[in-house]
This record gives sequence, structure tokens and C-alpha cells, in this order.
Amino acid sequence: MAGKIGTYLGFCKRAGKLALGVNAAAATRGRIYLFVADGSASPNTRKEIEKLATRFSCPVVWTEGLDALVHKEHCKLAAVREEHLAAAILKETEDTKKD
Repeated sequence: MAGKIGTYLGFCKRAGKLALGVNAAAATRGRIYLFVADGSASPNTRKEIEKLATRFSCPVVWTEGLDALVHKEHCKLAAVREEHLAAAILKETEDTKKD
């Protein structure tokens, strides 16, 4: 699962459609389609992520090792601003849950 999600996040990053970090996501103008959050986030960071998800009306996918997937140390949140890649990430996580 992490391999495909990492690939999709890489596509978003190269296209300039990925905001990394809670502060960057909060400052984002425009539409966010999906949040990808690291499972090791602190309780306060989790609360902030949930507030952002409510504010932008989008789902949150929790994963492990997000910092390695986006190649940024200590990154706990990635905001996907590309609709089709967000849908692909969601589909990948749903398919993995079924297995």
C-alpha cells in the first residue's frame, strides 16, 4: 500500500498539488481533496488534522512513515489538492482494507 501511495504523493508533489505540514495545509487557498496523515502524530496534531478535515470537508487517510513517502523529515500531514490522485489514494486504501 505504502508504495502506491508514495508514488501518487510523488506525482502530486511534482505537479505542485501537495501541501506538506499542518501549517501549510491551514494556509492553503482553494480546494483540498484529501489529507494523508502520519499515524505517529501527537494527540494535539491529530486534533488539528481533524479540524482541518472538517474545515475543508475532506477525508483523512492515516498511514505510517509519511515522512519517508514525501521525502520530508518529521512531516505529519500532506494535503492533496488534485482530485484524481486523491481518488486514487482513497481507492488504494479501500482495496487494501478488503484484503
